[in-house]
Amino acid sequence: MERIAEHTRKTKETNISLTINLDGSGKQNVDTGFKFMDHMLTLLSRHGNFDITLKASGDLTHHIIEDIAITLGKCFLVALGDKKGINRYGSALIPMDESLARCVIDFCGRKALNLDLKLKEECNIEDLAVEDILHFFNSFAESAQMNLHLHILYGTNDHHKVEAAFKALARSIKEAKKIVSDEIPSTKGVL
Repeated sequence: MERIAEHTRKTKETNISLTINLDGSGKQNVDTGFKFMDHMLTLLSRHGNFDITLKASGDLTHHIIEDIAITLGKCFLVALGDKKGINRYGSALIPMDESLARCVIDFCGRKALNLDLKLKEECNIEDLAVEDILHFFNSFAESAQMNLHLHILYGTNDHHKVEAAFKALARSIKEAKKIVSDEIPSTKGVL
């Protein structure tokens, strides 16, 4: 069974076209219009070991970043299907120079978010506002129907903190999506 999903989100504000292959090799073709987000999604794919093709455009940065996250989450939800055989849980501790990120996820079918990236809220990181980066994780967790616990344990450089966070999420995804059995990983029999 191929774990591939494709989703297009067209609104009056945005036009997002996204495809993922959970069993890919980390290939990516990403064009969001924002260099920092392109960089983050590229490393998410590479370190998460899934392929992504993404083209995004729209009116406002906030709308584009939010709709990318919504579309990405929906693609994960579809590609995971009934989640039969997946590991379900994933975790990672990832350094990026002086920063250290911890991520723990559960593809459980319910959204929960505990996010603490210790970022200066009233600033930009490269060409993105911090509030848009934080909103990305919220929208992704909601659309993927997952528990996402993502924390920066320490660090001083906000670029490094966010990069460590995306890499920790990527490694957690890589672990959680892995096929490890032929059963639904829940005592309920459904996720």
